Amino acid sequence: MNLREKIINLFEDGRLAFKTENEISTMLNLRPADRKPAREILRRCEDEGIIVKDRRGCYSTPAQCGAVTGTVQANERGFAFLIPEDKQKGQGDYFIPRHSLNGALDGDRVIAVRVKGTQDEVRVIKILARGCKYITGVFEKTGGAYYVIPDRARFAQRVFIPPALTLNAKRGDKVVVQITSYPQGKAPGGKVTEILGEEGDFFTEELSIIRSYGLYKEFPKEAERQAALAAKEPVAIGDRKDLRGEFTITIDGDDTRDIDDAVSLKKQGKNYILGVHIADVSHYVKRGTKLDEEAYKRGTSVYFPDCVIPMLPRSLSNGACSLNPYEDRYALSCIITLDPSGRRKSAEICESVICSNYRMTYREVTAICEGDKSVIARYPDLFETVSLMKELCIKMKALRNESGNIDLSVKEAHIYIDERDEIVIPDVKRTISEEIIEQFMICANEAVAEKMQALKAPFMYRVHESPDPEKISNFSAFLQTFGVYSGLNPEDCKPKDLQRVLKSVEGNPCEVAVNKAMLRSMQKARYSDENFGHFGLASSCYCHFTSPIRRYPDLFIHRIIKGYLHGNDAEMKKIYSPVAKDEAAHCSLCERNADLAERDVDDLYKLVYMSDHVGETYPATISGVTAFGIFAELDNTVEGLIRLERLPDKSYEFIEERYTLKGAKHSFTLGDSIKIRVDGCDWGNMRTEFSLAE
Repeated sequence: MNLREKIINLFEDGRLAFKTENEISTMLNLRPADRKPAREILRRCEDEGIIVKDRRGCYSTPAQCGAVTGTVQANERGFAFLIPEDKQKGQGDYFIPRHSLNGALDGDRVIAVRVKGTQDEVRVIKILARGCKYITGVFEKTGGAYYVIPDRARFAQRVFIPPALTLNAKRGDKVVVQITSYPQGKAPGGKVTEILGEEGDFFTEELSIIRSYGLYKEFPKEAERQAALAAKEPVAIGDRKDLRGEFTITIDGDDTRDIDDAVSLKKQGKNYILGVHIADVSHYVKRGTKLDEEAYKRGTSVYFPDCVIPMLPRSLSNGACSLNPYEDRYALSCIITLDPSGRRKSAEICESVICSNYRMTYREVTAICEGDKSVIARYPDLFETVSLMKELCIKMKALRNESGNIDLSVKEAHIYIDERDEIVIPDVKRTISEEIIEQFMICANEAVAEKMQALKAPFMYRVHESPDPEKISNFSAFLQTFGVYSGLNPEDCKPKDLQRVLKSVEGNPCEVAVNKAMLRSMQKARYSDENFGHFGLASSCYCHFTSPIRRYPDLFIHRIIKGYLHGNDAEMKKIYSPVAKDEAAHCSLCERNADLAERDVDDLYKLVYMSDHVGETYPATISGVTAFGIFAELDNTVEGLIRLERLPDKSYEFIEERYTLKGAKHSFTLGDSIKIRVDGCDWGNMRTEFSLAE
């Protein structure tokens, strides 16, 4: 154990708590020559937030002195909240008044102390890391002063730009700004690094959103070079299993370009032999290369209606790694044997070479499943295999439902631009072909995760923990508004319990509301080096194995799997055990960042789409209830706000746990069916404005 580790351990067990630097040196019996290194260790630990120093010069951990470490979530009105790290059950966020921010801005990681005489107010005492290094906004000029008005109003009201660092931006340009200074009590300073275009232009606004999340299509030249070089390598069988003779197909959306997964299925006696073949991206992307560093930094591909920001350069994502038909491809295959009921009996993972026979779409496979004669005639050799896939899917789904799988009926938007360059937002429904792929991928993900757990290998699991008891209590109270008795035990809620609730409201008017409320009662799925199971899937052991072209966690575990296949167990543990926890946390953050970016761009497209429908009326469902109004969702997933002042009663009581606004004559509850009128578009808040049409 080195000196740093020793000091940290002694702080954590309390022996160095509230000691001065001299007292610490004495307790450690340090020689004069060791005192300077010890002083440096204390300074670094203080900078990292591991310890804090009070006004008397005494050191302690933040927890020992009642301080809180967390992330600032600012409000555009000047105050902020502190979101604590390692939030305990039942613990809320802390309030930070404007005068207590002490230079902290939105997204900063800070240490704060509680304000005496208050329950939940804190004061920032140290900024550990700046959360925002780049912002997007509108370039302005007043007199001889240049500044940018950030799109994120809660970050700052303005960022000042020195005249030499404007990049010749013009007034009204949307720009990207690098924050270069954080002066206490003043607006941040910065420099313009990119001019995106004119404010108000649709594609400029879209690009501005994308840049605000730190996303770029362009790859570093060295990463592109390494990808192009790797993509030129010819495919050779070598020691791999030759599966090119297996009848294999891919099933994806019409517009999918990066094809991660292929499937094969046949009968062996009464058993099913399912092959899930996943692109062997790890063969091309080696750990520690510039290509790998860039993939890790991105963490995931991000999908927008008109473009994709890929995790890997296109020479790999759309080329050598994509399982295109009639082309030999390296794969990592999971060959699964299932009994006649669809239950998994055994699974084998191997390095393989495959050659896909067909590139199919969900639409075409659904047509075959539904007996469309014209599509069947087009693919006569596919009918038997697709019919077998449908048969197995139905059995697998029945077994999963028996175990308690929670199948929420919550719509997702599928926005695209048609051949006339018009935005289309269709009402999309999940079909049998999506279910086939979903069931096959879940089966492979579980098989792989269980095998690696049994080997005690370092790993990255996909986990979804049990709901918070307080949220389940509130959900039960909400159900009572519809006369639904849940019988849920908040302290021991099982997937099957929630599945039972969903079945009890199936087909009822409250079904949509219950699905949405249940979703809000759930935890968010994340990546972890420990296995906590997947609550929503009622799975005891789960991972993401099936999309290494677009998700770094899949690539991470592919490397470990291959290491174990080659007998390099010790080496895998040495390399991956120390980093699995941090890399899982990083991948979870990247996923969250991508989700938010996709949501914000979708909102822009929805807003532009609805701007052509002002004055029209639609049936809608209340999708959110707040103290300032209600949100309503159309069948195509477009959501709009009906402000409180546009509701019929003069005043309302907001009953948060019941998702209800209660007035003297009218009440509005999550899931209620209403009729709305489109009143306009709030471009500042990026949302459509509705009013009641009846």
